[in-house]
Amino acid sequence: MTDPLSRWRAHADTAVLLDGFHALKHALRFGAQVPVAVTTDREAALALAGELAGDVRGTLDALLTEVSPEAYASLVPRPHPTGVAALAVRPSREDNLRALARTPRTAPVVVLDNPRNLGNAGAVIRLAAGFGVTGVVTTGTLDPWHPTVLRGGAGLHFATAVERLGVGELPAGPLFALDPEGEDIRGTALPDDAVLAFGSERTGLSPQLRARADHLLRLPMRPQVSSYNLATSVAMTLYHWSAAQGAHRVP
Repeated sequence: MTDPLSRWRAHADTAVLLDGFHALKHALRFGAQVPVAVTTDREAALALAGELAGDVRGTLDALLTEVSPEAYASLVPRPHPTGVAALAVRPSREDNLRALARTPRTAPVVVLDNPRNLGNAGAVIRLAAGFGVTGVVTTGTLDPWHPTVLRGGAGLHFATAVERLGVGELPAGPLFALDPEGEDIRGTALPDDAVLAFGSERTGLSPQLRARADHLLRLPMRPQVSSYNLATSVAMTLYHWSAAQGAHRVP
């Protein structure tokens, strides 16, 4: 089956969308299986690879097929400025669960408790990949593999274990939950096997997760400032972990 549109249709129901050059670049770097990739301008896409991603240029050269702008637009819900799109095989749930359960851990697991904003979830996954965390778990109804989350994560779902679980299914390890009533995080060293939980943008931690937490921590914040963005809170917490004892493990 050599026609890229036929290949796309054959995989569309089971694969996940990599929206844009950078998502495809990152997915390939972290071992994603990509059965089909298209572009509206192959020469420009390969030039961009030569400039920004020389390590995967050869792979992209063999993988990318040029299609018309109309054909490309028919495959994606919102055309990306780079004119690149691909489908990738989603990692198996079993493999992700094994990665999350493996002990001893050398980096924390991040838990987003009932998140609401798809873009925020994607930004957190991108952060988590950068810090080399073990995985990102969501609770609640949000699908962490939704196309909008994948777009926000820039293809870095493939760099860490991303799954949706119930509060009772969270990985083992001391559970540190971020909460305005907690102790100042600056007085706590976060262990490498920590499970770091962050509440919903609207309602904070669910009662179930809050009750399960071993420690409640708060981030430093000026009085009368109500909250930080979710991704900002995760970034501050992961930096605190890495600076205290894990920096040598972060690439």
